[in-house]
Amino acid sequence: MAAGLPGVDFPGLGTGLVIVRGDGKLLLYKRVKAPEAGHWNIVGGKVDHMEHSSVAAKREAEEETGLKIGSVRFLCLSEQLIEADRQHWISVIYLAEDVAGEARLAEPDKLSEFGWFSPDKLPSPLSAFAKAAVAALAANP
Repeated sequence: MAAGLPGVDFPGLGTGLVIVRGDGKLLLYKRVKAPEAGHWNIVGGKVDHMEHSSVAAKREAEEETGLKIGSVRFLCLSEQLIEADRQHWISVIYLAEDVAGEARLAEPDKLSEFGWFSPDKLPSPLSAFAKAAVAALAANP
């Protein structure tokens, strides 16, 4: 097993979830910590050892949003070399349209604010992963 921090000392494996509600708006949160602190991002996090990335995506999303996530489907794979933070991440990104509850700020130490945004009126700056996810969503509606 490699010693050190994933994403910093060796490429990290992450997962993300694009949450879309019935009106087509996407749920985005503003990151507090690196990589890309201050950027708007989809929810997600690290994949644990022996955890399927789709399970990790649902777990991370539920922890961060307070929503109950139903079925998810694969959207895209995104590899990002984030030079400003000297981090390297590979993320398996999923799409969820089957959600219940009201989004909230469940982890304020990681995420500072959130909102539902129309794909043609996204906040700035967007994280690299959010940009990749939005592009994949547009290409695979």
